[in-house]
Amino acid sequence: MAGIGFELNKLARRDDLVGIAGAYLHSAFAIAGPWLFTVVALAFTTYMYGGSTSEELLNFRGVIVYNFSFSLVLSAPVYMVMTRYLADQIHVKNVTSTPTVMLESMIMVFGMNILVAIFFYAIYFEMPIELRLAAFANMFLIAGVWLLGVYLTALKDFSAVTWTFIIGMIIAVLAAEYLGDGKAAGMVAGYNIGLSVIVFMLAGRIFAEYPYRLTTDFAIKPFWAKYWELGVCGLFYNGALWIDKWIMWYAPEAVQLPSKMRFFPDYDSAMFLSAMSILPSLALFVFAIETNFFNHYRRFYGNILAHASLRRIREFHKLIMDAIVEGGRSVMLLQGVIAFLLILLAPQIFERLHIFFLQLGIFRLGVLGSFFQVLILFTTIILSYFDCRKANMWIFIFYFTSNTILTLVFMKMGYAFYGYGFFLASALSFFLSAAILFAHVRKLPYHAFITNNNSVKVPKMKTSADYHEDHGEFQLGVNHLTPSQVK
Repeated sequence: MAGIGFELNKLARRDDLVGIAGAYLHSAFAIAGPWLFTVVALAFTTYMYGGSTSEELLNFRGVIVYNFSFSLVLSAPVYMVMTRYLADQIHVKNVTSTPTVMLESMIMVFGMNILVAIFFYAIYFEMPIELRLAAFANMFLIAGVWLLGVYLTALKDFSAVTWTFIIGMIIAVLAAEYLGDGKAAGMVAGYNIGLSVIVFMLAGRIFAEYPYRLTTDFAIKPFWAKYWELGVCGLFYNGALWIDKWIMWYAPEAVQLPSKMRFFPDYDSAMFLSAMSILPSLALFVFAIETNFFNHYRRFYGNILAHASLRRIREFHKLIMDAIVEGGRSVMLLQGVIAFLLILLAPQIFERLHIFFLQLGIFRLGVLGSFFQVLILFTTIILSYFDCRKANMWIFIFYFTSNTILTLVFMKMGYAFYGYGFFLASALSFFLSAAILFAHVRKLPYHAFITNNNSVKVPKMKTSADYHEDHGEFQLGVNHLTPSQVK
């Protein structure tokens, strides 16, 4: 992830506002390209079809929201493990298997989504056949974009990536307008065309960057055994972000369409709008804060590898702690100011966007929840640098569980309490993650020399990266030898 920040800093070296603004724009698309695409394209399409029959428009929005949420949660385990695989291969300077693994992981993602897609669009929902087919294709296209986003860290061509999403958005909106004719099937089909452009442009860019032969080796398989916690992290973190919405679709005020799709427009729109508030802080984190932390992180471990004195190691340990505190303060300050302004100006924003004032309370709680969500991301990403996979896994399981329980509790208390579940779950999860982070960082030299020291562990060489780190050599593909056989 730090590679994104370093490349974006190069783009900002024009030493003018245009260069800096461009770097932040690229940062936003690198972090949340699929999310931005969905929100912007959905908003424009909804605006243009404001005069169409409400049921068709709601069916269109329902398909996009269902596919966006379920494909994200179901695809997350694959792209989390895939991210680690790609990082390890770049580390050992062997990316020859990248095209093969991309196709393998794409098949896995489609396999994880197909049962849900069949249940929704072949069995449960009552829709015309043309809408069923368009919705079915839409789910796989969105899932494909989630996975291809993993390669953004490796491509480093952020200008091309940004323009890919912008072109896809424009095509999606225009195609939905042209094909829609007030019908949900046409709108979804137009949306699919824009998504297809993004998928094929990104895939083509990846194959051009990695022009290697396809093989039959299932190279990513050993990584599932070694990094299974990352898959669990992806499932529960993204599930935590959506579980309150899924539960609220069964609130007394929720809507069920004749197609059997359920959603709660008041809650969904308020929460989606509040979620957009985290983009500036995420861009700041990737663009500036993470790169500063990574420089100190690299020097700390570099000095350990160079057998530096304990005094010097402690100096860099202090610099790491200072970088974490400074970065956390910067994220908290920026997101705090954004949250304060949004809460204060919420009536004016709602009036301009023609949103019902009844949703003000949900929106404000969503903004507060998003404030803590950004801080959760900050702490857990830092923990990931120290390879605290199990700690992150339990943090996200707690986040998912607490959001589920608290949303159910407050849903029964009535409309005035909607949103408290997400807000309190995010706050509690942040306090838990912050406590774990600072407990770990406080004893970082001990963890570096003892708990995370491979020399005091029995080597388990399941991947080529393990072989490289343990023996100082590199072997193409996956290493299937046991330690005794290597000796």
